[in-house]
Amino acid sequence: MAKVLGLGGLFFKTADPAALREWYARVLGLEIGDYGAFFTPDMLASLPGAGTVFTPFKTSTDHFAPSTKEYMFNLLVDDLDGVLGRCKAEGVEPLAPILDESYGRFAQIMDLEGRKVELWQPKA
Repeated sequence: MAKVLGLGGLFFKTADPAALREWYARVLGLEIGDYGAFFTPDMLASLPGAGTVFTPFKTSTDHFAPSTKEYMFNLLVDDLDGVLGRCKAEGVEPLAPILDESYGRFAQIMDLEGRKVELWQPKA
């Protein structure tokens, strides 16, 4: 049966692609090249239980707040505390306390342009 198997990419507009690439590299360690950042199966193999979630929300949701953007990112991380330490060193603080759920730990930050970014470290 023909069906969608996963998210193949996330593409969005920005006023200053170079500045945003630099911010994601410096603050989150995400190197973004000319064609984007590629996440390969071998990179994700160390994160059992990780996957991609595709979830529409009602326009009235406050889940993306304080961002006013129509979407937010959820990025998989291998060491949430380490990534948050890197963020703190760059002056980026979590929006709320870390959430510890049965399927992983979560923190939210805002990127350079006011997008809410959720960081997810799946549980083994």
